[in-house]
Amino acid sequence: MTTSPEPFASRWKRRARTIPTMVALTTIGIVASPIILVVSGAIDIVNRRPRLPSVRVALFLLQYAINDSVEILLAPVYWMAAGFGTRLDRPTSVRRHERLQAWSVDLLARRAEQLLGLRLDIEPQVDALIGPGPVIVLCRHVNIVDASIPTVIYQRLGYRTRGVIMAELLADPGFDLIYARTGSVFIPRDNGPEALQILTDLHRGVDSTTAIVIFPEGRLFRPELLTRFLAKLTETNPVRAQRLAPLHYTLPPRPGGVLSLLTAMPNTDVVVIAHAGLDRFGTFADLARSVPLTDAIRLTAWRIAASDIPDNDGDRIAWLDEQWLRVDRYVGQSLQDPMIGGNNATRHVTVGAQLPDTGLLNPLNTRSGGVVNVAATSIPLCR
Repeated sequence: MTTSPEPFASRWKRRARTIPTMVALTTIGIVASPIILVVSGAIDIVNRRPRLPSVRVALFLLQYAINDSVEILLAPVYWMAAGFGTRLDRPTSVRRHERLQAWSVDLLARRAEQLLGLRLDIEPQVDALIGPGPVIVLCRHVNIVDASIPTVIYQRLGYRTRGVIMAELLADPGFDLIYARTGSVFIPRDNGPEALQILTDLHRGVDSTTAIVIFPEGRLFRPELLTRFLAKLTETNPVRAQRLAPLHYTLPPRPGGVLSLLTAMPNTDVVVIAHAGLDRFGTFADLARSVPLTDAIRLTAWRIAASDIPDNDGDRIAWLDEQWLRVDRYVGQSLQDPMIGGNNATRHVTVGAQLPDTGLLNPLNTRSGGVVNVAATSIPLCR
């Protein structure tokens, strides 16, 4: 299991602010929820929004805060159960934290569908391609919501995920306390050497049920960022800039993290996830103004065998660029043709109803495989 290089004093200085703040916000949200919902409903009525987007968003944010506070309250319990932190990396402790993480993701995914209308339309071949593990998963990043897509997809099939997460999310105490204990890592955005050093240990302890998730773009897509990054590439690497010039909907992938994982796990297949449907929502606020969404997020994926991935870094960067150009083409086709991903091209699956028993407080409960109900209606998602 990976450990954070962050100094103890720095870590707890942050937590001394974030943990009380989140618990206080959750308490205030619960106590004041009747007032909040009445005011939100009045705002929606005044603005002639009969589907009550303000009420829906308020309820979703309250659920998020409750989940976070549950994680905060259980984190010290799990720490004590793990020999006062001396056995946090033992399988029993890791599984305990994974069940908590799975419970939180599943519940937020359900609320995201019920309240925000977030659903995934997945092409039918995806399930057969994304497993078995271990795999390195590369996913595009256009909105904070899509960070949950790989976890939702893999979790419903009984896999566990480890994420490469930007260090800014340590401000969320639920992430801060739980995710590192399940093997995810938090990396600084603009400190390449430190980030690569952290990634070198990410592969330890992976097995056939593990997916390691990374977002090669490193940032949320913005058109102005695409222009800036391509201009910078033109100065530093004209050949690569020319190769990536066709990009319209994705940022040039940053190769450092992907190369580090490929070097650490040379015999591991790669799964690339492409999706479209969140592109017009640059921020959560943009999305909130449009809920409940009526159109599903369309998604496809493909798998590259380890034997088909080049051995040297130069060829691997070119290979990564080709994958991202393919992602970009898929997004463009989906946005231009609203029929792509329709009923004839996709199937809908429910996640959560038959997930493994969470057993959050039972230290002896072990993780089992998920069961997929292919007769249901949709995949909700969030977090």
